[in-house]
Amino acid sequence: MKKSFLFISCDEAKHICDKAQYDEATSWERIKLGLRLFWCNVTKSYSKNNNKLTESIKNSELNCLKTEERIRLQNQFNDELAKQQQN
Repeated sequence: MKKSFLFISCDEAKHICDKAQYDEATSWERIKLGLRLFWCNVTKSYSKNNNKLTESIKNSELNCLKTEERIRLQNQFNDELAKQQQN
């Protein structure tokens, strides 16, 4: 099957949609994605859900471990693991 110059597959559109979320898509890819979004409900739904996920992550208030806390926890884990292996 001949690959179309302007029309892209649903899988390719999803890949471009992911790239566009992080501003990694080229202008030409965005044009082809826009054309696909115009008539493909599957891709449109994927893009909508992708946007929701991105916004949720941006707006979340995550409390992650600081580097020092993570290192201390890892050291404690390694110490306990070493104790169990000795027994």
